[in-house]
Amino acid sequence: MGFLNKPKLQVFLATFCSFTIFVPWGQTTSIAQAATKADIKLQPIYEQYGKRFDVPWGILAGIDRYAELSKTKADRNEHPFYGYAFDDVAWSGLSNPNSHDIDPMTISLFGGLGVDANRDRIASQIEAEDRIAALASWIDLESGESDLDECVWALFQDPVAMDRVFAFSRIFETFGLHPEGHCFPVDKRYNYTVKHTFGAGRSFGGRRIHEGVDIFASYGTPVLACSYGYVELMGWNRFGGWRVGIRDGDNYYYYYAHLSSFAKGVKQGSLVRPGQVIGYVGSTGYGPPGTAGKFPPHLHFGIYREIGHREWAFSPSSMLASWERQKQTVMRVKS
Repeated sequence: MGFLNKPKLQVFLATFCSFTIFVPWGQTTSIAQAATKADIKLQPIYEQYGKRFDVPWGILAGIDRYAELSKTKADRNEHPFYGYAFDDVAWSGLSNPNSHDIDPMTISLFGGLGVDANRDRIASQIEAEDRIAALASWIDLESGESDLDECVWALFQDPVAMDRVFAFSRIFETFGLHPEGHCFPVDKRYNYTVKHTFGAGRSFGGRRIHEGVDIFASYGTPVLACSYGYVELMGWNRFGGWRVGIRDGDNYYYYYAHLSSFAKGVKQGSLVRPGQVIGYVGSTGYGPPGTAGKFPPHLHFGIYREIGHREWAFSPSSMLASWERQKQTVMRVKS
């Protein structure tokens, strides 16, 4: 039903190519903060057109968020507005001689996707209401009753993007577009010591660098979610032992390793909030499943930033220092 079955219409969809760079924390946060400021007023529009076209508003917001966070500099220059961008030919109409047309009458005449939702006699993607209405209308037309997966695939042609969009949707619809608050990742009522060893050399499994900070604490010390997000990954890793990976709505990935066990009620796909117990400090890893005791008990905590298909680690030390000063509320979820 989607563009996957209509190759000649593939030109309708914008493609967001990505690259990876290493930048300091301050610069990466500015990207997320810019997104926050840009879409903070869009939720009523997502809700309005989601309801009109029977599309979950969180899906519209998730598409926009992932598209925005995946844009390259060239993408931003071509479409200098927040969110997903249809190809100009898609917006104007495949046979339209003016690929940058903003006249709703001629766009309609040539079968373009552009609409004048705010009734200002201009159909422009720069106007958020026009763009979001067109996106919701297209999804409604292409998805029928139940093919949202196929529509999201047609927009990005990327399984990772599909996972992110649907996960972001759950986060937004449960916690809002921009839930505020973070938490230090271990229960501060227990004794602990933070070792800022990001970038240090490691030799197990080959030469590599340490992509995180070690928080030494006794076995069984509660490990906490530091952000609103969802459990993207949990299980065994030969380096990290029992580990959990949590991703938030700004596409930051928080990695917790060497756990002794997981908290009851936490599983892959679970939504979590700051201060929620997700596991307990241990010394697992550096071997096959069940290996433990090769080093003192501690939590390995790392943060990764993703742009498109690649991600990189950066030092979490400044964030940990900030969270450590904040009041902490520990929560346990009933299984």
